[in-house]
Amino acid sequence: MIRALCLGAGLVLLGIAWGAGNHASFSVHMARHMVIVAVAAPLIVLGVPRLADLPVSPLAATLVEFAVVWGWHLPAFHEAARLSLGWYVAEQASFLFAGGLIWISVLRPGAELAGAGGLLLTSMHMTLLGALLILGGRPLYSAICYGGDPLRDQQLGGMIMLALGTPIYLVAGLTRVGHLLAKGEPAK
Repeated sequence: MIRALCLGAGLVLLGIAWGAGNHASFSVHMARHMVIVAVAAPLIVLGVPRLADLPVSPLAATLVEFAVVWGWHLPAFHEAARLSLGWYVAEQASFLFAGGLIWISVLRPGAELAGAGGLLLTSMHMTLLGALLILGGRPLYSAICYGGDPLRDQQLGGMIMLALGTPIYLVAGLTRVGHLLAKGEPAK
């Protein structure tokens, strides 16, 4: 029952995130990304527990997720995804794939310590990207930000990344360490 609820919630959140459209503000675009990688993806993995049995290294998954997140936030790729349906679909699919890969790797039984490390590294790079978006002195995406103030929209997007991504990955990483400590077994 809980698995079905997790899967259903994850799929509904994906539908809501993708239903926002491609021409929303940068901050809505950022909220979509965070919902996909940090909320919907783990719910889907929890809803389909066989996914967590896949032999995926948390470090490899973290590197893939890092490359996807930072790559799509390069202005040229970000703009391509905003202006072309094909690039947009590739962007959204890669975010779901990378988010799923992270959660598959870190929720695997017996991968508590490596999983915690992957989640904490992800939290750190999400924090850095969010901070760069907030503290940037000029809008990186002015050609594709909507509204009257592209810099403010970019900064709000960075705050959304910090407010959603950083705590979710940090708390999940600490929870994995807590599970390891509760077992009382030596780290692997």
